Amino acid sequence: MDELGRKTVAEVKGANKLPVIVVLENIRSAYNVGSVFRTADAFLLEGVYLVGYTAFPPHKEIRKTALGAEESVSWKHFKTMAEAIDSIRQLGYTIVAAEQTDTSIPLHKWQEPASPGLALIMGNEVTGVEQETLEVCDQVLEIPQLGMKHSLNIATAAGVMLWEIVRKKITDNG
Repeated sequence: MDELGRKTVAEVKGANKLPVIVVLENIRSAYNVGSVFRTADAFLLEGVYLVGYTAFPPHKEIRKTALGAEESVSWKHFKTMAEAIDSIRQLGYTIVAAEQTDTSIPLHKWQEPASPGLALIMGNEVTGVEQETLEVCDQVLEIPQLGMKHSLNIATAAGVMLWEIVRKKITDNG
């Protein structure tokens, strides 16, 4: 693995992170949670907030898909979204949700507002981001979908959303 330049858990924990927090609201599948941990590790994100009945480490299904990323990525569990939002607001971060609404912004047209960081909320696999949560977000983003289905698995959607966010940050910062 050394030839691939991979960081150790300790190196990841000590590294400068991109100021991005992924917030998982009432995610049913612990496998999806683990996959998001793995994506957060890959992009060296600040952390993952797990809200409501979303599974949290230690959990065997998270461990199976995270492949150790649950050890390298900082995370917090909140009983309610209001608690998570309060924590994010204290950081001064912009809060965006991934959801399809009448006013959502296509991801490829989105311009990140100036702020110290960003929190991306991903919602439940069936019901999406709760309406009460959408109402307190600064923006709502959607992944344009051209086929018959207009939904993606949460882990897939998180990967697409996070790559676009990270791509813009690393392009803007050289």
